[in-house]
Amino acid sequence: MRIGTLAAQAETSIKAIRYYEQIGLISPERDPNGYRSYTPADLRAVREIRALQRLGIPPGRSAPFLECLQTGHEHGDECVSSLAVYRDAIAELDGLITELSARRSALQRSLDGAADRQIPAASPNLAAAPHDFSKLPEGLPVPADDGAAAHLPGASMPDLTLVDSAGSQVSLAALGPGRTVIYLYPLTGRPGVDLPDGWDAIPGARGCSTQACSFRDHFTELAAAGVARVYGLSSQDSGYQAEVTARLRLPFTMLADPDFALGDALTLPTFAAPGHARLYSRLTLVVTGGRIEHVFYPIFPPNTHAEQVLAWLRVNPAPRL
Repeated sequence: MRIGTLAAQAETSIKAIRYYEQIGLISPERDPNGYRSYTPADLRAVREIRALQRLGIPPGRSAPFLECLQTGHEHGDECVSSLAVYRDAIAELDGLITELSARRSALQRSLDGAADRQIPAASPNLAAAPHDFSKLPEGLPVPADDGAAAHLPGASMPDLTLVDSAGSQVSLAALGPGRTVIYLYPLTGRPGVDLPDGWDAIPGARGCSTQACSFRDHFTELAAAGVARVYGLSSQDSGYQAEVTARLRLPFTMLADPDFALGDALTLPTFAAPGHARLYSRLTLVVTGGRIEHVFYPIFPPNTHAEQVLAWLRVNPAPRL
């Protein structure tokens, strides 16, 4: 089969398949005319790679599973070497959880110490100041590019319909003419509601409100640069999104995806936080003609991300029709 057929049957992009070839995971044969020729074994390998990505195992670590399939096993994790990858991934998660717990404890000690110094002895019941979601604290950890979005450019938007903050249904496969910018984020803070424990210690987590304000403040410039529509998207429900849209006075609507339908369809990166088993990682899609034209990932700092998108749009203007 040709590369386009393989991409369609594996539900991925041609760019992702070429990336798998580049790192040696699949090796197609060449026809006399020079075209790549793929086999059902290649299709099985690509599907295995994508299944592992959904578990958080990057393509670069999937070789043992593919070798297991090549030796005749029905499943890629029936070999000892594959189990070792599982164990390593679990150990890494355990290490991350331990590190985040330690960071949280240190932050809590610092907070408690600072509160003891600032609250007068005569006012022991003075409430702590609420989070200021309009500003980013200093010293936030910078997220690293783990390759979790490398497969997205060129992929088709799935046939999904989500509800936006205005109560309207938005078809992601039929967004309309022109470029659409969809920025995904984990969750927006709300006045009077605490952020998840250790939130600021998670790379890339903090800053959703500032990112929304960045797109708000540059909305007119984005339109002038050829953006037909802008959406924010998270797993928060449409009621929560409506409150954020009104409070921040956003000139665009926010999409609600509480079931992670888009994340599952495109294998988007996610992470867990205390009280939240799954949240979207911060990522921005530029969609044109039903396909993902460009991806921004990772994103830091979020409060100036709209300027980063503007800079890319100006260097890569949409073709005139």
